[in-house]
Amino acid sequence: MTTTNRIILLTGISPLYQELKELIESQNHQVVSIQELDQWKDRIDLVMEVSSLDLEAKKQSIKILDEVLPTDVPILTSSLAITATEVASWANSSERICGFGTLVPLAERELFEVAPALQTSEATLDQAKMFIESLGKEVAVVEDEVGLVFPRVLSLIINEAVFTVMEGTATPGDIDIAMKKGTNYPYGPLEWADRIGLDEVYAIIRGLHRDLAEERYRPAPLLRKLVLAGRVGQRSGQGFYNYQG
Repeated sequence: MTTTNRIILLTGISPLYQELKELIESQNHQVVSIQELDQWKDRIDLVMEVSSLDLEAKKQSIKILDEVLPTDVPILTSSLAITATEVASWANSSERICGFGTLVPLAERELFEVAPALQTSEATLDQAKMFIESLGKEVAVVEDEVGLVFPRVLSLIINEAVFTVMEGTATPGDIDIAMKKGTNYPYGPLEWADRIGLDEVYAIIRGLHRDLAEERYRPAPLLRKLVLAGRVGQRSGQGFYNYQG
């Protein structure tokens, strides 16, 4: 697969969607939606599927894509909340499935993590790496585990910070100041959560708890409540901080 002027099907509900669309188009690729699948199915070169929170909707999308697209079209799927191996088990052409992960804002991300499923073919992995590099990003191939590396570690820090708020140990502002000054992080964990999207963080933590069933991965109840209330951070206008006006 060459990497210029390709037709990329981008689908899924995620904070990543719009930023990925802009990034892909900035590199002279054409983006089409799953609603245009029938029109473009014989011309699509690669799929990026980005859903993390609604796993049933993710499963249905993968099944449709696998059924309609030629078997040599790679499907890159977000494996932040579920392993690529599990996603690949939903497809008949499971060798075309490869996991990937990153977090918004993409302008701050020099690297995408790629996690091949147990079923992923070498050809699919090579095409995934080549395509991501065509977007001007570095690629790190990691093991296929929920959350991958950077998203997992950061989400666990955020989850612990949310528990700290719930326990009344400190305010969000105090926690963020303490962490920035104590660790030289660019953002405090709760400020970072608002930038990423609390729904994306919750999906990762919930996925870890679902897969590994360990108490240390239990999502903080306050995090779940904020997501249910639609207070997911900067893009909704409210999260741990208020961005309205």
